[in-house]
Amino acid sequence: MYPLIFHPAFSQKVWGGRRLETIYGKTLPSQVPIGESWEISDRPEVESVVANGAFAGKTLHWLLEHHHDGLMGKARDINGRFPILVKILDVHSNISVQVHPEKMEMWLVTYSEQGGQLYTGLKKGITPQMFNTAVEQGNVGSLLHSNPVQAEDAISIPPGGIHSIGAGVMLFEIQQNSDTTYRVYDWDRKETGESRPLHVEEALKCLDYGYQEPQLIQSKFSRNKILSSRFLFNDPAFVCDEYQLKRDQHFYINNIVPIIFGVVSGELTVSAGGETVSLKNGEFCLLPAGAGRTTIKAGTTTCYLMVQPQAEEN
Repeated sequence: MYPLIFHPAFSQKVWGGRRLETIYGKTLPSQVPIGESWEISDRPEVESVVANGAFAGKTLHWLLEHHHDGLMGKARDINGRFPILVKILDVHSNISVQVHPEKMEMWLVTYSEQGGQLYTGLKKGITPQMFNTAVEQGNVGSLLHSNPVQAEDAISIPPGGIHSIGAGVMLFEIQQNSDTTYRVYDWDRKETGESRPLHVEEALKCLDYGYQEPQLIQSKFSRNKILSSRFLFNDPAFVCDEYQLKRDQHFYINNIVPIIFGVVSGELTVSAGGETVSLKNGEFCLLPAGAGRTTIKAGTTTCYLMVQPQAEEN
């Protein structure tokens, strides 16, 4: 097998913008606000389609069904689906305050206007009774913990963790393969003159009230002989680390689980199985577990993510 690139799938959102086009050069549908670019997805509603090589035109789900071992190696799928979902979000106005009942996710901020905020968790001391009162009064936003952010800031959000993203922020969203979202509060926004539906009852059943004032990930880059790296996230769901390579630096890997590469800045080539893919800012590829010896090389000073599911224990 070989490194796979996919056609992004764009999702129109009332809170979206056009920066996926202006910053990352993606060709967007005309004249509509785009909030999400689904980069790697094996969801019933969005199945990523391969854009390169012998499997061009096939979906990620098809690959999982027909080349499971070559794709997954020692990693486990989730209910017959690829275990990780990757999106880029462009937030022009605050997204809804929401909860996911069964999904771990991580955000890496790639762009933020001055004053950009991430809203994650509750403020200290907020009780269920206080939260219920705020829901009834339409004042949930005042209970949320906020972090001012800039590019390269990152945070993880556990299942049941209440969260929102403030206006002017773009980020990579790495998550378990689930897209169940319960909307608690929508900042009194109206779409076509009407408020969007909320899912308050469902959200309250799974909301983690102990998720209070979480901090941004504090890891710093450390350097070895070849590259610099920093730990971002390590969980039973997936592992995510960030790397920096200087121009023309390269190294080799032999992986036993699939690896997702996502370029934060710069240019990266991934070569294996007779296929070379070139990635620039905001582009991703999936390296199957069965790709064999793989060369990773930077075309210029490059910062990129490596995301992988955990290997199953024997």
